[in-house]
Amino acid sequence: MNKKTLQILIGAVIFVLGLVSVILTRKAAVAEGAALEKQILFAASLIGMLSGAVILAAAFAKPLRSPNVIVLTMAAIMAALCFVAFTFFRIDIYLPGSVEKTAFHLGNTFVVLAALLLGGIWGGLAGAVGLTIADFLSGYALYAPTTFLLKLCIGLITGLVAHRLLKIEKETDKGKIVWKTAVSASSGMLFNVVGDPLVGYLYKRYVFGLPADLASALAKISTLTTGINAVVAVIGASVIYIALRPAVRKLMK
Repeated sequence: MNKKTLQILIGAVIFVLGLVSVILTRKAAVAEGAALEKQILFAASLIGMLSGAVILAAAFAKPLRSPNVIVLTMAAIMAALCFVAFTFFRIDIYLPGSVEKTAFHLGNTFVVLAALLLGGIWGGLAGAVGLTIADFLSGYALYAPTTFLLKLCIGLITGLVAHRLLKIEKETDKGKIVWKTAVSASSGMLFNVVGDPLVGYLYKRYVFGLPADLASALAKISTLTTGINAVVAVIGASVIYIALRPAVRKLMK
């Protein structure tokens, strides 16, 4: 059995197990007054299903070079920074008359930074893992599946624009480095400004059965917080990346 076949098999097994678990746990999780542990189990099942899908997609994508110790270490550090930025630098915003909430936070800054430093795949995975764990431990467990998907996409889009389209790692002109960094960071966050409220609405409305007016109100508030988070992330990630770029380039050689 070759590596690709094994990867497909592993991805398929994880996806199917996640799907079965989602089917078995959804009814108890969406019931009115459902216990938190039931909702967490359902969210974890969805993440398992998404993880299986990611593994399957990776199996059919263009093979990547095996990451070295430096890349893996930096990815782990970025995941930890994403976790810390969300857990300790966050302001919760509750929907009036509801337990539903969104937040201003700095987590996205480090998702974008990770993608600029490490590329889309490792940057996206670092953000997805770090912020998904943060959701589970910060009272946002129900949002963890959408967080996993959205942060992975932020990293992939930022990395695609930065490293595949603009070739930022090869750029030497200081002026071009600045605008290429800003454009790359903005591309990932522009996706999130649109995707976060939309995916959140669909998730709450059709997966958890939230009333349309409540799901819509939450999406509107989310649009505001996501927009502000995006501006902070673009500025913060760009400044930090430009400052760290020379040292990281030497380290990665």
